[in-house]
Amino acid sequence: MMYFQRHIKNRVLELLQDFRMVYLTGPRQSGKSTLARAIAEERGMGYFTLDDAALLAAARSDPQGLLASLRRPLVLDEFQLAPELIKAIKMISDKAVERKGIFLLTGSADIFRSAKTQESLPGHLARVELFPLSRAERCGDHVNEIDRLMRGKVPGTPLPQLNRVSLGNSLLEGGYPEAISKSERSRGVWFSSYIEGRLLKDFETMHQVKGDYFTKLSSLVRSLAGMTGNLIKYAKIADALSQDDKTVKKYLEILERMFIIQRLTPYFRNISKRPVVGMPKLHFIDTGLACHLLGLKHAETLHIAPFFGGLMENFVFSELLKHAAWSAEEVRFHHFRDVAGHEIDLVIERDDGKVVGVEVKASMTVKHEDFSGLAHFAKYAGENLLHGILYYSGDTVLPFRIEGATFRAVPIATLMGSIQGTSTSTPEV
Repeated sequence: MMYFQRHIKNRVLELLQDFRMVYLTGPRQSGKSTLARAIAEERGMGYFTLDDAALLAAARSDPQGLLASLRRPLVLDEFQLAPELIKAIKMISDKAVERKGIFLLTGSADIFRSAKTQESLPGHLARVELFPLSRAERCGDHVNEIDRLMRGKVPGTPLPQLNRVSLGNSLLEGGYPEAISKSERSRGVWFSSYIEGRLLKDFETMHQVKGDYFTKLSSLVRSLAGMTGNLIKYAKIADALSQDDKTVKKYLEILERMFIIQRLTPYFRNISKRPVVGMPKLHFIDTGLACHLLGLKHAETLHIAPFFGGLMENFVFSELLKHAAWSAEEVRFHHFRDVAGHEIDLVIERDDGKVVGVEVKASMTVKHEDFSGLAHFAKYAGENLLHGILYYSGDTVLPFRIEGATFRAVPIATLMGSIQGTSTSTPEV
């Protein structure tokens, strides 16, 4: 398997210099172990994985004794398998106030946000997310799209036009390092194994299941794949699957902590309304996994599938999410829908409350009316709006002036790593 340079590596190294422990989390098979081993070798840290059955047994039976026997600083891979270690590493951290970079922990489930492990580690731990490969990482492109959007910058040169086949291939491949290196048929086998051997296995560690959860969960994840880019109505999902709506909501919460899905809360200017008002929107972390769950295999015909629009929106979101993991700007993602039904696909919010509105269209051309949602959002956001962007499949940045505001149609190619070899000093307008 080809090794890709991960853009988040420098951030992890920086945090290890400033915090006693760093938790590198993200989906299974996203490359956490590969990155952790590389950092361990570079920093002279011991590396141990809890996938080792003997080590895992020791961690569960005598966590303090195990940590005392391992040289530090150290990397503990697949840490979520042994939450019993949390108290033990906290005790070590409490006694080493002046030391930094004692532990690099990795985990494919976000246990530090789960109800079972609410152990407080104030000031001890920094959390970093590693997602599947972005298109930019695959091409060696170091331009961060989040930082560019927040600065109001857009590419200054024409970009490659993306046809439906190339877009379809991007959706089908996803970003899991092992999956993208395989043939179409082998990739399908890999995704099937991922679902059965990884997703369901990790689910058991996150939730005390009763009865036939396998059938319920399998039906649920396939149903969710067809809902990418749509609002989540828990009762409707429960009725369609003949399941209890409380169970459905609980399962979605666990799938989110496992980095299978992401729920976007509605955007409100009044922060006190978040997230208690309005329905969340659903996206998968990886479009390749979503396409596999839907039985979609052929790039040539993907554009006629009823799910294509939602998958395209999902693709743009997931690429921006990956950029946000290593951007200089700290941002949050929302969606927007007002009482009159006006909506936009994505709202990117900066810490100071400033926002960028984002729409996604798969077409190679755009029309004035395609910006109607952004125009309504601009009025709602008011002075908080930095600007509005519509991603499309064309090759040129196009300005549109609507009701006193200027919006831009921007090629999706800016997210594809198509500007190879560029850097943040690339001429921009």
